[in-house]
Amino acid sequence: MTLDSAIFPSFVTWSIGILYLISLVGALRMAPWSRLESTEQLHVYLGTTVALLLLWHVRADLLPGLSYHLLGLTAVTLMFGWSLAVIAASLALAGVCINTGSGWDGFLVNAMVAVVAPVTLAQIMLILIRWYLPKHFFVYVLVNGFLTGGLVGVVCGYLVTWILVSSGVYSFVELNETILPFFPLMFLPEAFLNGWALVVLVVYRPQWVYSFSDEQYLKGK
Repeated sequence: MTLDSAIFPSFVTWSIGILYLISLVGALRMAPWSRLESTEQLHVYLGTTVALLLLWHVRADLLPGLSYHLLGLTAVTLMFGWSLAVIAASLALAGVCINTGSGWDGFLVNAMVAVVAPVTLAQIMLILIRWYLPKHFFVYVLVNGFLTGGLVGVVCGYLVTWILVSSGVYSFVELNETILPFFPLMFLPEAFLNGWALVVLVVYRPQWVYSFSDEQYLKGK
């Protein structure tokens, strides 16, 4: 989902923006840049950033100041890890803001809601799934891909709802009568997008997915 910063009080915009900037600095410092020294990996990374840029241009307006688009960030997080995923998504969002003429205050709000939050949740889910579930190919694609992709979309949708209500932009009653009943339908495509993207990648280009290993998920299974 994408928010128009004009609907928020300035203190909300800048509070969210500060959180994003702290996250971005952390991502830049922790990013495994050596992974991109390979020409192939660099091309994949840049291509993924462009793919996000194009995907995020396809959106639907739901309410004044609120629009919906697919995220695709679960697959990106599993491909590159938290730090590089935050950076790639931030670059894609900057491209969207430039192309659509959105202000940079809008960039800060959406970077936290539509970049850092979903990428962080996808990374947490990866850690929990590795800890509690067996390392199996079908667990990886079904749970990490499909289930986590849908969960990330739903959680981010409710995060946007909480921000809108707590900021006084919309009441919960208004949102409950307009967009909340459609959340399951809106985020089912998110699950399929990330899930099928991972299926294709781990079958044909497993070396592009940092979180997948033939030794862990296929050998002896």
